[in-house]
Amino acid sequence: MDRRENLKLLIAGSLGTGMLISACKPGEEPTKEILKPYLPDYARDEAEIKRLEEIYEDTFFTEDEVAKLNVLVDMIVPADASSPGAKDVGTVTFLEFIMKDQPENQTLMRGGLMWLDLKGQDTYQKNFLELDALQQKLVIDQIAYPDSADPELEFAVSFFNMLRNLTLTGYFTSEAGVKYLGYVGNTPNVWDGVPDDVLQKHGLSYDEKYKDVYLNPENRNEMANWDENGNLV
Repeated sequence: MDRRENLKLLIAGSLGTGMLISACKPGEEPTKEILKPYLPDYARDEAEIKRLEEIYEDTFFTEDEVAKLNVLVDMIVPADASSPGAKDVGTVTFLEFIMKDQPENQTLMRGGLMWLDLKGQDTYQKNFLELDALQQKLVIDQIAYPDSADPELEFAVSFFNMLRNLTLTGYFTSEAGVKYLGYVGNTPNVWDGVPDDVLQKHGLSYDEKYKDVYLNPENRNEMANWDENGNLV
């Protein structure tokens, strides 16, 4: 089982939020034009609409932070042959929303992104975005596994744990993520009658004269008309 399947199993039981998000291009700073609420205004009350307006009024992440996050979220959920990675479904836009909706997470998020540059400078004399892919992975490996991480890196480990959790929530509540899970929600289907074995068990059967009429899905939205003798017209 690959990493994507493991992530799918972890997230399938609990979709963490009720919104889908539009994509944010690499290096593009999220704005209130990019951040679109999943539910239309008519599905929200006045308090919710006011809260959304407050959230969309300001921007939290800088362009440099967005660029870092685009790298990080794709490390957590990379693209594969059948679905896009976390960056391309707009996960960073979701993170922007969460940082403003839950400001108690801002210090850990911003501090963790700063730590990446400090660690890059300390190890390679380069900021995180200047590192090659292997060097970036080696930096992240130091904080991605809490059980084996250096206790002195507790803050950075907490940062990456939060980022990983939010990335999975953002990804698997996006349109592509929901499709990857195979979740279809309240999808209407066509009722084709009680199964024959159930009818037989109770000594019942459909009237063959009308069966093809009232069990015809093509006219299921039409009202049946009956004459005074109880015959279908």
